[in-house]
Amino acid sequence: MLRKKKENSTGPKLKIIPLGGLEQIGMNITAFEYEDSILVVDCGLAFPADDMLGIDLVIPDVTYLKENKERVKGFVITHGHEDHIGALPYILKELNVPIYATRLTMGLIEHKLEEHDLMKGTKRKVVKFGQSVNLGQFRVEFIKTNHSIVDAAALAIYSPAGVVVHTGDFKVDFTPVYGDAIDLQRFAEIGKKGVLALMCDSTNAERPGFTPSEKTVGRTFDNLFEEHKNTRIFVATFASNVDRVQQIINSAYKCGRKVAVEGRSMVNVIETAINLGCITIPENTLVDLDLLKNVPAEKQVIITTGSQGESMAALSRMANNMHKKITIGAGDTVIFSSNPIPGNEKSVTKIINELLRKGADVIFQDVHVSGHACQEEIKLIYTLVQPKYAIPVHGEYKHLKAQAKIAESLGIAKENIFILSSGDVLELDEEQAKVTDKVVTGGILVDGLGVGDVGNVVLRDRQHLSEEGIMIVVMSLEKETGQLVAGPDIMSRGFVYVRESDELIEEARLIVDEAVQSCLDRGITDWGKLKGTTKDVLTDFVWKKTKRKPMILPIIMEV
Repeated sequence: MLRKKKENSTGPKLKIIPLGGLEQIGMNITAFEYEDSILVVDCGLAFPADDMLGIDLVIPDVTYLKENKERVKGFVITHGHEDHIGALPYILKELNVPIYATRLTMGLIEHKLEEHDLMKGTKRKVVKFGQSVNLGQFRVEFIKTNHSIVDAAALAIYSPAGVVVHTGDFKVDFTPVYGDAIDLQRFAEIGKKGVLALMCDSTNAERPGFTPSEKTVGRTFDNLFEEHKNTRIFVATFASNVDRVQQIINSAYKCGRKVAVEGRSMVNVIETAINLGCITIPENTLVDLDLLKNVPAEKQVIITTGSQGESMAALSRMANNMHKKITIGAGDTVIFSSNPIPGNEKSVTKIINELLRKGADVIFQDVHVSGHACQEEIKLIYTLVQPKYAIPVHGEYKHLKAQAKIAESLGIAKENIFILSSGDVLELDEEQAKVTDKVVTGGILVDGLGVGDVGNVVLRDRQHLSEEGIMIVVMSLEKETGQLVAGPDIMSRGFVYVRESDELIEEARLIVDEAVQSCLDRGITDWGKLKGTTKDVLTDFVWKKTKRKPMILPIIMEV
């Protein structure tokens, strides 16, 4: 055992530094540091908020890791969801260190590395449950847990300062669809030897009771397939929920139906799961989407992405007649086997309404169970692990606070419960724990191929353009004399419909012309001052006339 009791608190301490994943759902990444060693748990992305116009993804700012890259020993990944692995291809380009993960998790990571042409240059190691890896001053043990994706792991992180147990995303499922139940025995064994801190999933910390087993959804599918035996069935679910897909296939097989999978992410995950033996498909059950036309409609099941109402996902395209091969209409049954992620409720309602208008039968209740632990399961883990310190993770502030209350109810002293913010440096050993510093954190915006080239200023401009539109003023000055030889001409987009606002635009043009001529008459030919004057007079005029503030962009050319 690496753990060593300190005589006093002056020696080296373990540092826990969350670089993302707190105060939000997504972008999970945490650094553990002891002397010359840093290990990083997870490396996830977040999806853009509504006000991040045009942004595709948000990845964590890892400035701290880049500044200490010679000490970073590797990434240890708990499971294969995007909010835990999605940022890896971007971060590895700047921080090329080994990756340690379980089988399916590594398979999904390798898909991403292939897309970004990083396979050859990235060291990878597949770890089995019960195995440990040594990373500098740390030893990390992978512990079997259950979640809404196969091969999810908790981590026991051994350091000279003590043991930290990190649950990853988990639930307690005694009857999982694939593989073994959570290894509660190992949690108890580690707890008996003494645990310094527990970092526990908080997503469902507000929900009382236990999360139902994934197998309960299988029985629901059996009943639904029996009830809708004369319709074509679509099931929308998360691409990564391999166990859910397995149960849909099982129910389809019992009813003699053929199954097709649609949606790029769904196809990728299922292919990987089949190759690794994480999913069992009865012979002649899975067919290519192109071959479905040879199968009667009432014998078809189509598993698709788009359960969150994403506009470009397969389900949305089918509902809006934009899909090349399939449209949904009367005589179809659509089952939503997921709950809307907070913030996606409007998108999901919109797609449900569209499907109902088309005449489809839509089912969106009681066909989903969560992959996260509710209060009683969280209590169980705390009771087995018996940590000195509690550090709630994975969730918004209200979720972290709910778990802090659970920890306190189980007898953990209030001063030993730490609700951290991203960037906090928590130093701890057997004697004490306290936040001692703050490091740079935040989100780096990915827009197309650009990583980090869109910041707050660009987003503010996009917001401005989306709300008020733009007016462009073009004029030409003679190089020798500095006199105005053409313009000013005014164009607008997203401000007013020009053809119906001739008078307003002409009046605006005359006011700008007058202001610019006044500057030139006084010998002011500096482009910066001319542009500033143009902006000022046009802003005042437009505000008085319309009570709007469009973006104003003066363009001066020299002839």
